[in-house]
Amino acid sequence: MSLSSLLFFAATELVLCLIPGPAVLLVISQAMKRGFRVSMRGALGILAGNTIYFALSAAGLGALLIASHAVFEVLRWAGALYLMILGGRMLFAPAPSDASAPDAQPRSFLQGLITQLANPKAIVFFTALLPQFIDPHGRIALQLGILGIVSIAIELPVLAMYGFAADRGRAIYGRHARVIERAAGGCLVVAGAKLAAQ
Repeated sequence: MSLSSLLFFAATELVLCLIPGPAVLLVISQAMKRGFRVSMRGALGILAGNTIYFALSAAGLGALLIASHAVFEVLRWAGALYLMILGGRMLFAPAPSDASAPDAQPRSFLQGLITQLANPKAIVFFTALLPQFIDPHGRIALQLGILGIVSIAIELPVLAMYGFAADRGRAIYGRHARVIERAAGGCLVVAGAKLAAQ
């Protein structure tokens, strides 16, 4: 893998990370409800999901999942259902709990992990994009490891930036908590419905 390929991958990853999707919406929601530290647990869960997808891609299972229409459909519907359930809970839940809840941080990590793993677009992304940057004559596992490290090094600060900005907006959130919570929940429901309709 050449340096130019690595830089192009980094630029592509950066652009894709900056586009808000379910992962970004989750981090923003967690930061506004419970603060920056809790949102970072969610971000680590999202990156753990990405790491699993990198490992699957390295093992060739990503291509197998895409080739199997039935498996891909199950993943797609499971992901859509999870996003809609998560969004529905935000739409109809009582007033948000505070950051002092003892299970807030572990739960936020799990939400991030499941949100990323439940999105079959992620495995399509990894399986379709990664081969473009890999030299088939080189050591494949090593190249995937390098791309994985670069991906995490780019996505973590981007998610942290979204979480930090949302945390700074907590004063606004405190005054309009239900409206913001319902708007974020509605976005996740729409994302799930869009995934189901594709």
